[in-house]
Amino acid sequence: MHFLPYNKSLKEFSRELRSHSTLSEILLWQKIRASQFRGYGFNRQKPLDNFIVDFYCKKLNLVIEIDGESHFYEEAILEDQKRQKILEDLDLNFLRFLDIDVKNNMGYVLHELNLYIDDWEYKNGIIRSDFK
Repeated sequence: MHFLPYNKSLKEFSRELRSHSTLSEILLWQKIRASQFRGYGFNRQKPLDNFIVDFYCKKLNLVIEIDGESHFYEEAILEDQKRQKILEDLDLNFLRFLDIDVKNNMGYVLHELNLYIDDWEYKNGIIRSDFK
C-alpha cells in the first residue's frame, strides 16, 4: 500500500454524494460497510486522484463502481475507460457492476467480490481459518 493522491477540493462534493446515494449504492453499502464483508473496510464516494469512486478498499487496492444507465452512452463509456486507466496506473484494481445486478442479483455481486478477495488473499499468502 502506498499513498494515493487526491484532490482536496473533492472532499466536500464526496460528502454530498454520500448523502444522495442511489438505491444500488445503498444496497451494496449495507453488505460491505463497517468491515462486515470478510473483515475488509470500505469507504464510499472516496476521492482518489481527481475522481470520486463509488467504493474503495485500501487494503485490497480495490475500487468498486456501480454503472447505471448514464454509463451506457458512448461518451460515458469512453470517460469511464479513461478514468479507470488513470486509477489502474496507481495500482488500483476495479470491479464494475451494473446497477440492475446490484438491485436484482446481489448474490452474483457478492460472489464476484468474494472471488476477487480469494484471489487477492491467495496472491498475498493469506490463509484464512474461517472457511465454512
